[in-house]
Amino acid sequence: MIDPTAPLARLTPVLPLLARFTFAAVLLPYFWASGITKLGSGIFGFLQPSFGAYAQIFPKAMEAAGYDPSQLGVFHWAVVVAGTWAEFILPALIVVGLLTRLAALGMIGFIVVQSLTDLFGHGAIEHDGTLGAWFDKAPDALILDQRAFWVYLLATLVVLGGGLLSADRMVFRNAPLVRPAAPQPAP
Repeated sequence: MIDPTAPLARLTPVLPLLARFTFAAVLLPYFWASGITKLGSGIFGFLQPSFGAYAQIFPKAMEAAGYDPSQLGVFHWAVVVAGTWAEFILPALIVVGLLTRLAALGMIGFIVVQSLTDLFGHGAIEHDGTLGAWFDKAPDALILDQRAFWVYLLATLVVLGGGLLSADRMVFRNAPLVRPAAPQPAP
């Protein structure tokens, strides 16, 4: 029996390329702009986060410390530095398609932490009383609605890898996980 969807299956290697392009066009500028706000001044700004970095990532701890980052510990500094670096490194890896699955999985984790910080740390849940309402008329007004699309895009990359024109494909040419498995004939 002839499978009418067989021609569509040949487009599977293009999907990760389109997902990476969409990520580069929509989310890369968002995350890099956010990362820039967290950099401290000077050449070592990537190791000395800005005041705003602490306020964005640890809003309640900053309030408790009287908005003095020096009152926070090494843990807070390490989380802020790691989060700042992640906003630059993970999106760059996704765009070039290097370690795509791992970078996309890292971005999903980043988005989960970011969303929880927005909802509970910055009081978004206290402001409107909801985590997000599915199938409503305002998809951009609620955090979880929008972020579900981001995670879906990244999940495509976790499952399919970097696809065509990716560094993964060039560097790990013979790796079995880079190329999608060949379709098996039906018994």
